[in-house]
Amino acid sequence: MPQPPTFDSFQQERAHRKQRLVAAFRIFAKLGLDEGVGGHLTCRDPQYPELFWVNPFGKSFGCMTTKDLLLVDHEGAVLKGSSPLNAAAFVIHSKIHKARPDAIAACHSHSIYGKALSSLAQPLLPITQDACMFYQDHEVFPGFNGVVADEMEGERMAQALGNKKALILQNHGLLTVGNSIDEAAFWFIAMEKACQVQLLAQSAGTPTCISHEVAVDSHKTVGSALSGWFNFQPYFQMITKEQPDILQASEEEDLE
Repeated sequence: MPQPPTFDSFQQERAHRKQRLVAAFRIFAKLGLDEGVGGHLTCRDPQYPELFWVNPFGKSFGCMTTKDLLLVDHEGAVLKGSSPLNAAAFVIHSKIHKARPDAIAACHSHSIYGKALSSLAQPLLPITQDACMFYQDHEVFPGFNGVVADEMEGERMAQALGNKKALILQNHGLLTVGNSIDEAAFWFIAMEKACQVQLLAQSAGTPTCISHEVAVDSHKTVGSALSGWFNFQPYFQMITKEQPDILQASEEEDLE
């Protein structure tokens, strides 16, 4: 199986991460996972892991470029870029990245089926092989206290996430993390589809769950970090064939 790439310099890795982040935004837009100005995707800077790259407030996911991305610290200061920062993006992602040093990337958006399932305040059930990606590896964040502007709310989300890969935010949407933007983005796409399948199955009757033993075993394969990274590659191939300008904006960048 192919493996994630390695790099000879921070500049190369930074260019790669920003390119993949832009590709993820474009894919989310193509799949209809965006909602107006809501939603935010982030990835850590490889050289300065206490900083992260994020989309500017009000920029369409489908029009995102590497030059649009903002570099932000955990205090909310924009260190690179001149566009406004979404306050909710800072509140949520800064706390997630701070609590999870292993999380290179995080994705949150207001997708249709994620919102629908979140209104039921229930977790994903192991009713398909694909749903086993999230078996015992996600949590439901209870309650909804309005648009996230309080840093304490971000801290509570990070605490609820723990060492899992995803959160269902009640009455809000989905949030996923990963060891790469590829992984985090695929988990979000897969989780949205799992929400859709569960809602369809429950509307038709009572779905049959996969046994605990089989779900645990399946998770080891379909829910691994490598599986998440690898499953993103077809999406990346598709979006860069359709929108090759993503590949043209991969110049190395030095922050010094």
